[in-house]
Amino acid sequence: MALLPSKSLVFTVRRQEAELVVPCEPTPHECKPLSDIDDQEGHRFHVRGFHFHQSNLSMKGQDPAKVIKEALAKALVFYYPFAGRLREGPNRKLIVDCTGEGVLFIEADADVSLVDFGDELYPPFPCAEELLYDVPGSNGLLNSPLLLIQVTRLKCGGFIFAHRFNHTMGDGTGLSQFMTAVGEIAHGALAPLTPPVWERHLLSARDAPLITFIVRSTLTILQLWNLIQMMMFALFASLMLVSSSIPLCHWDIMGMHLASLQLHQTLES
Repeated sequence: MALLPSKSLVFTVRRQEAELVVPCEPTPHECKPLSDIDDQEGHRFHVRGFHFHQSNLSMKGQDPAKVIKEALAKALVFYYPFAGRLREGPNRKLIVDCTGEGVLFIEADADVSLVDFGDELYPPFPCAEELLYDVPGSNGLLNSPLLLIQVTRLKCGGFIFAHRFNHTMGDGTGLSQFMTAVGEIAHGALAPLTPPVWERHLLSARDAPLITFIVRSTLTILQLWNLIQMMMFALFASLMLVSSSIPLCHWDIMGMHLASLQLHQTLES
């Protein structure tokens, strides 16, 4: 039984046994490391969501749970890592083992209509435990299904789509893209309009190369000043050699000397 205090709403949910929905076609069996952003400690939890859908005349006579389950199996062919299991490697690095074991799916019926919930549908829902059943042993971060879906049919012909998602596998945008793909396939598409891309290595820190030789790419102030003095002496020596053909006046030499002193003062400060 579920209770909504705002209207003292009481209803009964009859659930079928949870089942695993696997990709409808063979998928690669491989291991895919998560990025350094995905597997950080703050992302190691499950995210829940609830979506309330009104009755749609264009879907009359069709079972929403069956339609969604079939589309889910097709979408998992493209999003096959979601059908795998999360493992933990050295240094607590998370890796997706693409086993194709599938995601959890629950069909349910509730003797209530969407209008009975009222106009203000926002979390937390007091009936959340009825609309999204916590299958025993399924809420672990590792070695557990990465996605749990429950479709609850309502008396009015509408339904409630609830999900629990391992947050390390993606954020709200990523999950929305996956759900959009399921919806597109449910409406007859052969493939998602936006194909998934797995390039998570781009968000992982690389192994820095080992330093085998020290290269002094910078000079200290003292080294720089010594270098400038050597250059100035070389310049004066060159000018002395050509002074017979290009005589320098007193002001030329004085100007270069003042410039040298000004540079020296700047470097010392």
